Amino acid sequence: MGSRHFEGIYDHVGHFGRFQRVLYFICAFQNISCGIHYLASVFMGVTPRHVCRPPGNVSQVVFHNHSNWSLEDTGALLPSGQKDYVTVQLQNGEIWELSRCSRNKRENTSSLGYEYTGSKKEFPCMDGYIYDQNTWKSTAVTQWNLVCDRKWLAMLIQPLFMFGVLLGSVTFGYFSDRLGRRVVLWATSSSMFLFGIAAAFAVDYYTFMAARFFLAMVASGYLVVGFVYVMEFIGMKSRTWASVHLHSFFAVGTLLVALTGYLVRTWWLYQLILSTVTVPFILCCWVLPETPFWLLSEGRYEEAQKIVDIMAKWNRASSCKLSELLSLDLQGPVSNSPTEVQKHNLSYLFYNWSITKRTLTVWLIWFTGSLGFYSFSLNSVNLGGNEYLNLFLLGVVEIPAYTFVCIAMDKVGRRTVLAYSLFCSALACGVVMVIPQKHYILGVVTAMVGKFAIGAAFGLIYLYTAELYPTIVRSLAVGSGSMVCRLASILAPFSVDLSSIWIFIPQLFVGTMALLSGVLTLKLPETLGKRLATTWEEAAKLESENESNSSKLLPTTNNSGLEKTEAITPRDSGLGE
Repeated sequence: MGSRHFEGIYDHVGHFGRFQRVLYFICAFQNISCGIHYLASVFMGVTPRHVCRPPGNVSQVVFHNHSNWSLEDTGALLPSGQKDYVTVQLQNGEIWELSRCSRNKRENTSSLGYEYTGSKKEFPCMDGYIYDQNTWKSTAVTQWNLVCDRKWLAMLIQPLFMFGVLLGSVTFGYFSDRLGRRVVLWATSSSMFLFGIAAAFAVDYYTFMAARFFLAMVASGYLVVGFVYVMEFIGMKSRTWASVHLHSFFAVGTLLVALTGYLVRTWWLYQLILSTVTVPFILCCWVLPETPFWLLSEGRYEEAQKIVDIMAKWNRASSCKLSELLSLDLQGPVSNSPTEVQKHNLSYLFYNWSITKRTLTVWLIWFTGSLGFYSFSLNSVNLGGNEYLNLFLLGVVEIPAYTFVCIAMDKVGRRTVLAYSLFCSALACGVVMVIPQKHYILGVVTAMVGKFAIGAAFGLIYLYTAELYPTIVRSLAVGSGSMVCRLASILAPFSVDLSSIWIFIPQLFVGTMALLSGVLTLKLPETLGKRLATTWEEAAKLESENESNSSKLLPTTNNSGLEKTEAITPRDSGLGE
């Protein structure tokens, strides 16, 4: 059943009345919890400074020109470089040199001086490690000693989470088509709470990772299905703003991560508190109705009529008869078999050379947007200054970025805003790389500009992609872009980990990709003021019109109603976070 016919219902009951606003904010609130879990590892997976634990009780500690009687009190002096070490004298007289991943026993115990040229024997860190607790009392890394030869296990915390996001978007999108949106919203939200609590009380690393993996699946499932749910209740006139600003609630989750990280420095308590943000939605989600779209697709017309009547009552509007609007006979026999739809595979996105270039460019933009989004957020701890304030500020700038997109894309066009945002992000990355580290405030401000720009690009690419392709493959185009986006989110943590080799590697990767994406974006056709294409011929005409009108002013009309929701199913789409 085409959504174009169903749009007529909103003309009767309202496009974004009181009923839709209540549902929107209930569902959008849960996006905050999703944003929290997506970025909780920024602090939970921190690796503090550390040295090998000595094989006995320490009587004296020496580090360069500093001397202390307690190794635990020298957290700020612990070595940050591979070649630095701490010299300790044990109560039995032995002298050890403790480095990050090894320890050496001096053969000559007559001198405790830091510099030593005599013979010594190297031993592994069999007794564990001593961590700097000045910033964090404990993290997942310190809990299970994920350092040195186990460092790769720490590096998997965020990528494995993002792999769960990838699987969850596909899995729960499928279930929502079969079981309904409401059931999946309730199941994913309840599971987010349970798996969040399970991660906090995990007894070992593997249990922790398993809980986080399933937490990622259900959080991603909620984002995908929650997006479709609210879009199926909101009329065309309000869909664009509503869809873009769902990202703003995700950004609020980032702010709460920064605030909670600042106040709570024990990882399991930090995780526990963040998990409770889901509770208000769990208490409210039972009142959410099923969407009329899904009910109609299942042939449950009477139930759909009841929901429409409730919408009209809440919005103080006149209801309408679905039987008249959709030419349905509610009293007669109804076939519950779904309408046969022609299936298209991925090869249709490479219909010809022109469409192939468009698809590859769009995929690159999706990849760059996700890589930049997570690289800026995860790398906030490496910018200098207060890492909690850094993440908070990088989350704050996202909210005006989405407002900027909503206004600018209908004024100057999708392509112009997208290209400008990518170029601005590339420039910010380049500027950050030349700012001396002692001027970290300037570096943080520049990173905020970059995050604003990449957030704007990220918020726009979903809509722009849907407008670039004809109806027969629109869902496939957005879904494939979303998959590329999630691939980038898996790779982003590895990019940030490479900052231990050179601190500006994340900025170099993102800046290069953003510059290339910006240049290629200029080759894409403008879609502002154009009708949504229904055939390949109409899609190809976009490019020819773009070339012939390149010197003219952009049209002032727009097609920003997000009508493309008709072709986007939960299995193929979702928020790009």
